[in-house]
Amino acid sequence: MAGWFELSNSKDGQFRFVLKAGNAETILTSELYKARASAENGIASVQKNCAEDGRYERKEAKDGRHYFNLKAANHQVIGSSQMYASSASCEKGIESVKKNGSSTEVKDKTDS
Repeated sequence: MAGWFELSNSKDGQFRFVLKAGNAETILTSELYKARASAENGIASVQKNCAEDGRYERKEAKDGRHYFNLKAANHQVIGSSQMYASSASCEKGIESVKKNGSSTEVKDKTDS
C-alpha cells in the first residue's frame, strides 16, 4: 500500500502536513504554515526532493537518538522525522520517505 500526505490545522489555525507510510505511520512532519497554499507548496517540495539522498540531513539528539530533516535545494527544512533509537532505524525512515514521498494522494483534514 502506498503512502499519502495529510493536510491539517494546528490548534491556532495554522496548517501542517504529515507524510504517512502505507501502514499509516507518520514518517515526516512539516513545520507550521500560516497559509494553506504554503503547506501545499511544502508537499510539492517533498514530492520533488524526497528521492535525492543528499537532501537528507542526518542528526543525533543530545540523548543519543537519531532523526533526520528533509531539505529543499535552498537548504530550508521541509520536514522532520520522529526520533529513532538507532542510526539503522533512522536510515529505514529515510528509505520510507524516499518510497512514499512522491505520492500524489493528499487527504484534507483541515477545518476549511
